[in-house]
Amino acid sequence: MKKKIWMIMTLAVVIGLSACAKTDEKKNDGDTATGQAVSESGHHGEQGTKSSVSATEAESGDTIKNSEDGGHAIEVDGKEQTYENVKVIKTGNSDGDEADFYGENAAVFATGGAVLTMSDMQIDTNGTHANGVFSYGEGTTVKISDSEIKTSSNCSGGLMTTGGGTMIASNLTIDTKGNSSAAIRSDRGGGTVTVEKGTYQTSGTGSPVIYSTADITVRDATMKSTASQGVVVEGQNSVQLENVDLTASNTKKNSDKPSYYQAVMIYQSMSGDAAEGTASFGMKKGTLTNQKGDIFFVNNTVATIDLNNVSIHNEDKDGIFLRAAAAGWGKEGSNGGNVTMNAKNQKIEGDIVVDEVSALNFYLSEDSSWQGAVNQDGKGGSVYVELKGGATWKLTADSYITSLTCDADSIQLNGHKLYVNGKQYKKGKSEGTAVEIKSNASSESGEKPDGKPEGESGGRPSGKPEGKSGSRPSGKPEKESGNRPSGKPEGTPPAKPDGQSNPGEKQES
Repeated sequence: MKKKIWMIMTLAVVIGLSACAKTDEKKNDGDTATGQAVSESGHHGEQGTKSSVSATEAESGDTIKNSEDGGHAIEVDGKEQTYENVKVIKTGNSDGDEADFYGENAAVFATGGAVLTMSDMQIDTNGTHANGVFSYGEGTTVKISDSEIKTSSNCSGGLMTTGGGTMIASNLTIDTKGNSSAAIRSDRGGGTVTVEKGTYQTSGTGSPVIYSTADITVRDATMKSTASQGVVVEGQNSVQLENVDLTASNTKKNSDKPSYYQAVMIYQSMSGDAAEGTASFGMKKGTLTNQKGDIFFVNNTVATIDLNNVSIHNEDKDGIFLRAAAAGWGKEGSNGGNVTMNAKNQKIEGDIVVDEVSALNFYLSEDSSWQGAVNQDGKGGSVYVELKGGATWKLTADSYITSLTCDADSIQLNGHKLYVNGKQYKKGKSEGTAVEIKSNASSESGEKPDGKPEGESGGRPSGKPEGKSGSRPSGKPEKESGNRPSGKPEGTPPAKPDGQSNPGEKQES
């Protein structure tokens, strides 16, 4: 009897090992999707068993895995593809610009004008430079809804868009753990990103919730960073938030350039990853909570900031509302922050600092109110303040500005002195003119605050095997896809200057 039982158990083990071996030997097929899918429900085989399918054959309930360095679990090139209720698990590593610019090693990768639609997905990555979902190239569109994305290692964002791609997301839960791993991110060549609803959180150094070298719009969402800025905008790009609850806790520096912390950073790195020009940040309704440092910091770029009925809270009593100043990027002497800020129906509390190489035009209207001071030490750049439509300014310290437009009852001196172009302001109506907002254009290259390892080359990796999975799509004309819309760099996103390292704060990439 014991011998019979032993024989039955041995047979069961042999059958089990054979089934595992058969699963492991399953090959990928299809030229538009790669990776190995494992059905958890057994609906491809007999009841209670698991069977393997290629990513192109994946059905609801399947799991697609990929562990190849540089590879993808799902890759869609130039075709329409739909996935629903599929789990994606990506391990394996990559490095440098092949991953950041061209999508190598992303769990889900769309390119070549593909239209990829996904819903009810669960996407997990655990590898360096392993982004969750990547859209590359003009004409490429990724639509993802009601899904969860988690990344665990460095340089691994949730949603990634480059080369003029399009990303449309709705009701996602994204959680990134690594450094330089924004939940919503873009890189060279940018594109268009639209996000509605959902929860987006980061916990790594240099990992804002949004890092933008694209045009990014987010509505009705909750966003939180626990170690980095909430939002970073680089160069001639934009972030627009509507009815968003944003909490930023910038507790760890990712670069030695700025000596302070902030919730929203707008700058130009001069790395070549973002066109030079006016950057923009807009926020309508919602809440902006800053837990350390300043609310806004603008450096080495021209920027427009639009605020409309946002509930703004700075929990750092030593933090200020806006700092426009040089911080190491760009050419010394012309690398300040040149800002136009528009506030409508907006309550603002906090001081403003504009250094000697920076400038500010500050427009308050539609019953906006501001309590704060400007350049208390009497030093700094040009500042114009305009108060219209019932807007008011209550001083909290002596302030120094260049020009002022206001009604007779717009300013409450509150026991302090206001100096306009060197002359003390006496209560009454004032008519001034805006100051010149100069471009920071410079041919001088610089480092990008992207959190890449110290000493890592910014150029495209060399020595990659020909046709390696995950590299930039082959067989394309040299200039096909990847060019930005009008006014952006043309052609396939170029490599960064050879030997350029990117330590610092991209919070990202």
